[in-house]
Amino acid sequence: MKADTRYAILSLLTGILAFASSAMLVYEHLQIAKDASHVSVCDMNAILNCGTVMRTPFAEAFGFPNPYIGLVGYAITITIATAMLAGARFSRWYWLCMNVGHVLAFCFILYLWFNTTFVIGALCLFCMIVWIMQTILMTKTTAHNIQTGVIPAPEHIRRAVAGWSWFVVILIFVLLFGIIIIHFFDQIINSF
Repeated sequence: MKADTRYAILSLLTGILAFASSAMLVYEHLQIAKDASHVSVCDMNAILNCGTVMRTPFAEAFGFPNPYIGLVGYAITITIATAMLAGARFSRWYWLCMNVGHVLAFCFILYLWFNTTFVIGALCLFCMIVWIMQTILMTKTTAHNIQTGVIPAPEHIRRAVAGWSWFVVILIFVLLFGIIIIHFFDQIINSF
């Protein structure tokens, strides 16, 4: 029960932050659609430049702006978390589907991370907030499913996964953002 409540609170908070970031991206995308010369609120310099990222084909991977996916996905995440806090219980198949959804969303985030870092050469601040929140959601959902027996695992793994899941989150952050720092190192140093 405590694991469910902790997971629900974490899921609610990360879902809200990711939803808000997606909403800002939708707003900025609409402003760019109305005025091609619009300067986004997160256009800070050559590296941190949402407008540059939003003006590429990668910003519409499925033929419509990517942030719309975030609005729908994180609204579902917030709804599930709120339902859990209200006492709702979900079937094993539901948890597995949610886990698959979070893993697929994380894979999409990796695709976007790769393209913004290595192809576009600019980063989007609100996109990075979504990357961070989705990494937490995917890792903690998987950990929750292992802890609660949705994903079968030996007892010693089920007990250990709670503590190790934060280590996995931090490891993913170090890898993703470490590569970003290495890739943009010369530009970062020259901007000071």
